[in-house]
Amino acid sequence: MSLLYATVAVRRHQLLRTTGYDLGIFEQAVSAYARLQAPVVPLRGDGFNLLGDHFHPLLAALAPLYGLWPSPLCLLVAQSAMLALAVVPLARWAVRTLGRRAAHVVAFGYGVSWGIASAAAFDFHEVALAVPLLAFALEALGRRRWGPAVAWAAPLLLVKEDLGLTLAAVGAYVAWKGPRRLGIATAAAGLVGSAVEIKLLLPAFNPGGGYAHGGNLADGHGSLLATLAFAPLDALRPDVKAMTLVLVFAPGALLALRSPLSLIAVPTLAWRMLSENAFHWGTAFHYSAVLMPVVFAGLVDALDRYRQSGDPLAARHVRASLVTVLAVAVVMLPSFPLAQLAQRATWRTTPHIEAARSLLKRIPDGVTVAASNRLAPQLTSRCHVVLFPTWPVEGRLYEYDGKRTPRPTAEWIIHDSRAPEAWPYRTGHWPYPPERQLAELDAAQRAYGYERVAALDGITLLRRTR
Repeated sequence: MSLLYATVAVRRHQLLRTTGYDLGIFEQAVSAYARLQAPVVPLRGDGFNLLGDHFHPLLAALAPLYGLWPSPLCLLVAQSAMLALAVVPLARWAVRTLGRRAAHVVAFGYGVSWGIASAAAFDFHEVALAVPLLAFALEALGRRRWGPAVAWAAPLLLVKEDLGLTLAAVGAYVAWKGPRRLGIATAAAGLVGSAVEIKLLLPAFNPGGGYAHGGNLADGHGSLLATLAFAPLDALRPDVKAMTLVLVFAPGALLALRSPLSLIAVPTLAWRMLSENAFHWGTAFHYSAVLMPVVFAGLVDALDRYRQSGDPLAARHVRASLVTVLAVAVVMLPSFPLAQLAQRATWRTTPHIEAARSLLKRIPDGVTVAASNRLAPQLTSRCHVVLFPTWPVEGRLYEYDGKRTPRPTAEWIIHDSRAPEAWPYRTGHWPYPPERQLAELDAAQRAYGYERVAALDGITLLRRTR
């Protein structure tokens, strides 16, 4: 599966479908770690320490690998390997409890599940580190090995600030099913850890002094009490949320809902469904990757309960369930990113891509470059890259005030006026409308001392001369 994920990810990069937001950002951070420096990321803002965006110091573990292979492909391949690694404990547990054939079904179902496929096919994200950690923790929980379960889950605190809540859920499960003191201590560590990261560490690293994503969970009903009262309804409105909740458990034929292990998915599902950011509600992007180990661990646990129930029809129920899981996997496969491997466009290099590559080659190593979002990650391994036109302004997310966009200062500008064709975003220009981007490109030549070096198929290369 690792090879399959890597093929999708690498081919997307070759087709200019990866982005500065997010692959370029993470490459700049890991590159800084490899140089034993703080993860200051120019794409995120001037002097912006990425630990002020999300708290993910465990990313530094990739620095030695990146030092050997300084390329965005290094991150894409590493992510593919981590997503695939999670199948090892799940399949191992299935072999021990259900048999080899069942393990093959679990491995296949997990491997092609839409949550993993969506993460593999969308740039690089820190949550890839959490997926195998959580899978090993869930196997240990299912086998009632409480100490190893906590040990595997504890590093989640260093992957992303919200995953402390998942650690707390693991602790609650341990307290319920195993040693109470260990469980309570683990739950407390998760809750306190997330609180410290969100309230203290992230604001300390953020240039603005706050939590960059705090607005996603804004007080939507005027008061905390009203927000809590309306939370059950808000978690299901609009309809896309309810659809996502069903689809999360669909790869396991909904059987994971019969296992108490499914409760470990609650923290991630809760913050996503209560978020005001519509990107969090659907099935695209990387947000469901950490849920897939929970779904398949719950599936194994539920089928094991069937097997041990003493019901004379238990074996038949298990077989029918596994056939259903297999059927669901096959039916859902064409609707999600792994199907890109069967599309002719995935294997065709267009003249536009060739034009982009030829212009990118004309930019020397080590210079500063302002690049369009889809061109940025083609340069981050060898240049100092920022976004063109400048965004976010002064390190602030989700602000598009045209009056505050600063003038470009990079030595080179490369801009693509063609709307990119790439899942999961809709075809279109980002972060500004095409008219605004062309106006900024014109201003660079007319007022800011840049001259055109070349232009091919809607791609313009400028160099600052004064």
